[in-house]
Amino acid sequence: MATQSASQRRKNRKIEYNIFMKDCPSRKLLDKIGSKWVTLVLITLSGRTLRYSQIREEIAGISEKMLTQTLRNLERDGLALREVTASIPPRVDYRLTPLGESLVTPIMALRSWAENNMGAIEAAQQRYDAEEAGTV
Repeated sequence: MATQSASQRRKNRKIEYNIFMKDCPSRKLLDKIGSKWVTLVLITLSGRTLRYSQIREEIAGISEKMLTQTLRNLERDGLALREVTASIPPRVDYRLTPLGESLVTPIMALRSWAENNMGAIEAAQQRYDAEEAGTV
């Protein structure tokens, strides 16, 4: 294997994490972050520690299976921490890691954009659908 210069190594690292490259691992990360459940759990846990049941109460429509899966994935990715306190029954709390908290700001910006622009999006969809119905 040939030795690489520092600039070659930097160039290769940039290619590895170039989202437009087919095998870029950050594509999988964006796919996860784009999940509605991940987004909602991150927002729910932002700045606080909650028990499983508290998270489930706040996120309408999430099943136990999806919440468990989402929390495990967030923990695996280093975005959330699961803390078990020995008691009867055991107490399990969840909170975001500093890495997870750093993701909340861009997600909140996206949330704000979505809430502020949903009316315009719905109007555009209705116009499009009406035009499509007229051309058939």
